[in-house]
Amino acid sequence: MTTALKAGATYFAIIYVVGFVLGTVRVLLMVPRIGEVAAVLLETPVMLAASWIVSRWCTRRFVIPPEVSPRLAMGGAAFALLILGEVGVSMFTFGRSWEGTVAAYLSLPGFIGLSVQVIFALLPVLQAVLGGQRR
Repeated sequence: MTTALKAGATYFAIIYVVGFVLGTVRVLLMVPRIGEVAAVLLETPVMLAASWIVSRWCTRRFVIPPEVSPRLAMGGAAFALLILGEVGVSMFTFGRSWEGTVAAYLSLPGFIGLSVQVIFALLPVLQAVLGGQRR
């Protein structure tokens, strides 16, 4: 199980960096031009594609078996770290309160982002179910 947690931490770290870069581009360049919802919708497929690739790489690199339990552990660990990172950035970088952080997820862009994060967490299991571990 510790291997699944290491895979989850690696999965989180890589995708968090990708998301940080894309999020910066989205906020600074895209939102002022096309609005927040459109910018999030444009970012979504890129994040999902990156998550798919990195999840597959991590499951192979750490040799995570295609059973549900280790895949859920990997995705769950990655999701927990991602939410902690998101809350930390929201509170400490943007100065939001806990209530403001939660409220941001209740907006349409926030809900889209949270939905992508849930899919991110489930990708290791989904890949096993779909046979995404072919070599």
